[in-house]
Amino acid sequence: MPGAPNRPPETAATAPTPPPKELVLERKVLRRLGPSRIALRLDLWKGSPSRELVDPLLRAEEKYAKGENRDADSALDQLSVRFAEPRWPSLPIPFRNLRVSIPQPQPPHYDPENALPPAERDARKAHRDAELQLALARASLEWAGGHAVDVADLLPHLAASATAFASEGASETFWSGIDAVWIALRERVPMPTASGAPRAVPAPEASAAVDAVAGDP
Repeated sequence: MPGAPNRPPETAATAPTPPPKELVLERKVLRRLGPSRIALRLDLWKGSPSRELVDPLLRAEEKYAKGENRDADSALDQLSVRFAEPRWPSLPIPFRNLRVSIPQPQPPHYDPENALPPAERDARKAHRDAELQLALARASLEWAGGHAVDVADLLPHLAASATAFASEGASETFWSGIDAVWIALRERVPMPTASGAPRAVPAPEASAAVDAVAGDP
């Protein structure tokens, strides 16, 4: 057509494809397995924590190794509820935030964030989750370094995640460093030994999918 501008037709911008739900769940489980393992090896247990605490973590590790991430997540939910029981020693911050109590039913307006738009509510939760993960990774590396676990090569990952969080929030760079810490600690820190007869657990294997694309939330 005469007079038409000589340029290619405009195309609509395409949004990045989100990772599959199963991969999102796998990463969520990884980010719970790492700090839960360290929490049950803290010195406050004076040797061996109860089987009631260790067994849910063992089940979660077994299910995760088989790729049964939903069952692994459920086992970690059981551990989180156990952590909140008053009969156990109180975990130090930030590991205390791994516990989840079963609250009494409350009306929706009890939560002050309930009136926020869903996108803003989800963004706030994601920010808090990332903030906790950073604190857990920092505390876990501090514990490991004081218990004859070599973590020198993991400190740059932590530093990169802290820098990314300060400037970008919970970005791909942030999660890449955090996931690298949890993958390595699960390989280097032995599983906690429960009081009573020990139970075998397969050696943790980092998921190929997590290794390939670690960093996506």
